[in-house]
Amino acid sequence: MSITPFASRRQFVKAAVGTTALFTTPGLFAEKVTRSFEMTEGPFYPDKLPLDTDNDLLILNDSTTPAIGQITHLTGKILDPKGNPVRNAFVEIWQCDAKGVYLHSRGGDKSQDDENFQGYGRFLTDVKGNYYFRTIKPVPYPGRTPHIHIAVSANGKRLYTSQLLIKGDPRNERDGLYRRIPTEADKQTVLADFKPIKGSKIKELAAKFDVVLGRSVQENDDGSISGGIGKAQWRRRG
Repeated sequence: MSITPFASRRQFVKAAVGTTALFTTPGLFAEKVTRSFEMTEGPFYPDKLPLDTDNDLLILNDSTTPAIGQITHLTGKILDPKGNPVRNAFVEIWQCDAKGVYLHSRGGDKSQDDENFQGYGRFLTDVKGNYYFRTIKPVPYPGRTPHIHIAVSANGKRLYTSQLLIKGDPRNERDGLYRRIPTEADKQTVLADFKPIKGSKIKELAAKFDVVLGRSVQENDDGSISGGIGKAQWRRRG
């Protein structure tokens, strides 16, 4: 399937959602759901959010110049501890650009940053708990394996904070934070496959990363959840 920006992104999401149909029925195979392991937020959660905070990190506002990097369509589901999809969960991601610079005042050499990379995005999950971002494949940051930071909030409270790493990347085994994850099963919950999209002429990738929360989310009377950003916490590592 060949994916091009904008209109065809909806087509991609539809196809990606179809591959995760087992989770569309509340509680289906709940006994097989494993809670996602949480990792540190890191010090580079944006200290000033960009004006553009949508789920497309490659295009800023009305610009026609895309960011540098290998285009990646990141999809997944937010699930509660029983495997039920969480709708209207507030999902955030942030990462360094292709040159290793974060959207943060201390996040690298600003003279080298990619001015076209948004660096941060957010998305409200749909009724089946799906989220979608268009971003770049993560690159190494000094002292760290390639990773994308991810957080989930609901009702104005942060419920989950972690980092997703590239499955099979040998640099993971040398990464201090990854090596501290206690079990192999826990490690698997922070890894995502970055697979080439068949037929893509620009070598786009697809990555799927489901999140199983450690606690249930209480909905409002109308069945919705009030999205919000959890309080950012300072952490030593990026």
